[in-house]
Amino acid sequence: MKNAGQLSRRQILAAAGFIGLATLTGCGSGEDGGDSKDLSKKQNGAMKEYRAGQQFKAAKPLSFSMLHNNNPVYPLKGDWLFWKEVTERTGITLKPVDVPLADYEKKRSVLIGAGDAPFLIPKTYHPSEVAFVSSGAVLPVSEYVHLMPNYQAKVKKWKLEPELDSIRQSDGKYYLLPGLHEKAKSGYSLSFRTDVLDRLGLTLPTTWDEVYTVLKALRQEYPDKYPWTDRWSTNTPFPCGALLSYLGQAYGVKAGWTYTNVTFDTKARKFVFNGATDSYRQMVEYLRKLVAEKLLDPESFTQQDEQAVQKLLAEKSYVISANPQELVQNYRYNLQKQVEGAKIEMVPVPLGPAGPVVLGGTRLENGIMISSEALKSDSFVAMMQFVDWLWYSDEGQTLCKWGVKGVTYTESGGRYELEPGISLMGSDPDAPKDLQKDYGFFNGVFTYGGSWALVSSSFSPDEKVFQDAMTERSQLPVDPAHPLQSVEQEQATLWDTPLRDHVTQNTLKFVLGKRPMSAWDAYVTELKSKNMDQLVDLHNRAYERFSKENG
Repeated sequence: MKNAGQLSRRQILAAAGFIGLATLTGCGSGEDGGDSKDLSKKQNGAMKEYRAGQQFKAAKPLSFSMLHNNNPVYPLKGDWLFWKEVTERTGITLKPVDVPLADYEKKRSVLIGAGDAPFLIPKTYHPSEVAFVSSGAVLPVSEYVHLMPNYQAKVKKWKLEPELDSIRQSDGKYYLLPGLHEKAKSGYSLSFRTDVLDRLGLTLPTTWDEVYTVLKALRQEYPDKYPWTDRWSTNTPFPCGALLSYLGQAYGVKAGWTYTNVTFDTKARKFVFNGATDSYRQMVEYLRKLVAEKLLDPESFTQQDEQAVQKLLAEKSYVISANPQELVQNYRYNLQKQVEGAKIEMVPVPLGPAGPVVLGGTRLENGIMISSEALKSDSFVAMMQFVDWLWYSDEGQTLCKWGVKGVTYTESGGRYELEPGISLMGSDPDAPKDLQKDYGFFNGVFTYGGSWALVSSSFSPDEKVFQDAMTERSQLPVDPAHPLQSVEQEQATLWDTPLRDHVTQNTLKFVLGKRPMSAWDAYVTELKSKNMDQLVDLHNRAYERFSKENG
């Protein structure tokens, strides 16, 4: 690597056969500071020949501190089988620092700021880690993934390099070990009362034009009702966040929960302002038409979830946004108790102008930050090997999700079944035991990412049909890396919020008819007055800079 200065970083990595900055550390590159020389005194308890697919077992008993996001649905218990099984298999005892879910992010910041953070800091969503980069409080973990063979193998096999590039900082490194998915997973779409549709001779729609046709027919049959009332508008910055997220896919834009001010235009090869694009305007016009023709309940954008669901159960509406769990455990279960013969189905996200795409479907999930203090430990290498096994090996991921074979589940031919008497998220309401509450498995701190076979192993029949249809669609390219420098990040933060708020407020005004679509150009001018162009320019300069520096 002595000629490295003559090549771009990307060229070096490609020549090595694995794109990922951490590979350089395996070559002993002083540039990344993670070479074997630096780690020679940090091998306490480490396995000498640790490989992908191999059971990690520490050479001596060790313990590591870990921040634990305590979910009130399954509050932490010290006698969970999970803790016992992890220690027996790996020789590692986890020492959880328990933090209530509601205070997790605040408490995490306080602990890191005070220098008191545990070594392992999971349940961190990008870009939350950015706040801790400049202080050096968390490790640039990309320098140390050469210690993690399962992680590296999945990145390479699933071609996740572009996604990892998207979380790199201006120094070219990333500071979060994300959950890795083989395939992007969709979560939300429309659900329809199929018994009502059948009675009217209607079929489930596959496009948004067909959705409009079905809603018109329902309105004609029930002129005093809104065919569609919706939810997920309160306790979220974007009214109807789910609806706008999946409707946005049809128009090729990020909206609702997935909204970002700046997004990459693959044709123009530059970043643009999402809420000012023609595609975003077309999406808004479609929703406006539904509200204007009384096909979509305008209260959808302000009502509590319970109100929307009650309208469905009282047959005041026949269409509502769903995810697979809500479909089965809430809508279908309660409808069948209240309305004889009621049936409800969730459809794959209807198609629109953008065609069969899954937008914003990044295959990275929340992940783990590692305190810089951990690098001072003489057991640092063993800790990284343990993290690799528990969170990234097939065996570790199966343990975290399903527990112990023959105790909590059985498996045959890739089909997983809970042992009798054990429930998961209401799968058996009469079961005396719960996989999460009583055993500590399927805990969101540990269970995320993995192969499609494992991720889909817990799907209900409804979700399997839905997800299989969605995985047939194309995933749009991930926005290319364009990390902002610290001063740029501060400036972008000042501009981001007012712009986002203006987009949110005016999206609602346009949809509800409180502002005419003829005012769209005026709306864009207002965005410009709030530094829209300056924000886009900032991101484009960062994109050009990073592209130049990294080949």
